Amino acid sequence: MAENIYLFVPNVIDYMRAVLAFVSFYYMPTDYIKASFCYLLSGFLDAFDGHFARKLNQSSKLGAMLDMLLDRITTMCLCAALCHFYPTYMLFFQVVMALDIFSHWLHLHSSVVKGSDSHKKIDLSANPVLHHYYHNKVILFTMCAANELFFCMLYLVYFTPGPMLPLGPLSVGLFKVILYICAPISFLKNIISVFQLVAAAENMAMIDREERAQAAAKVK
Repeated sequence: MAENIYLFVPNVIDYMRAVLAFVSFYYMPTDYIKASFCYLLSGFLDAFDGHFARKLNQSSKLGAMLDMLLDRITTMCLCAALCHFYPTYMLFFQVVMALDIFSHWLHLHSSVVKGSDSHKKIDLSANPVLHHYYHNKVILFTMCAANELFFCMLYLVYFTPGPMLPLGPLSVGLFKVILYICAPISFLKNIISVFQLVAAAENMAMIDREERAQAAAKVK
């Protein structure tokens, strides 16, 4: 009897993430507490799908697609909301969305074409930046978490600075502190996305060159 890929535990976790994300999108214009709670919980669950995929031997190409696309869609939809709340910075959010989707989609597609079951398993040894990014779990988790927190804190700060930290004349809201801490890490992650885009384009070009060389050899 064939396995039901759709009911693999990591894929079920991704379905839960999707539901939570869309609940968050629904509340974003009106209830920042429910919206941020559902959004952050959806992001938190992202730390478990890969773990269960490895533990239960349930890695799949469908799971890899779900994982990557959910990450991209949730961030993109939050940035779309931020375009509404911060219209002056709309171009910034549009660039972030375009770079995020472009780099990850091309990267995932090139990895699938080369036969990998995950965009995190493609051979990146030629690029030390991407090699460390994808193979050091601490770096990967820290950067992804900080990037999500940066945009989520931008959303929250629009409504409230958060609980005040009693620093006398320098008192500042907790959400603003988290925002300032995560900002440079988020910026660095976007720089890495540029590296990723260039590497993925070269991977696709390499596949094209190999296929064209094979086709030319058959003609001869």
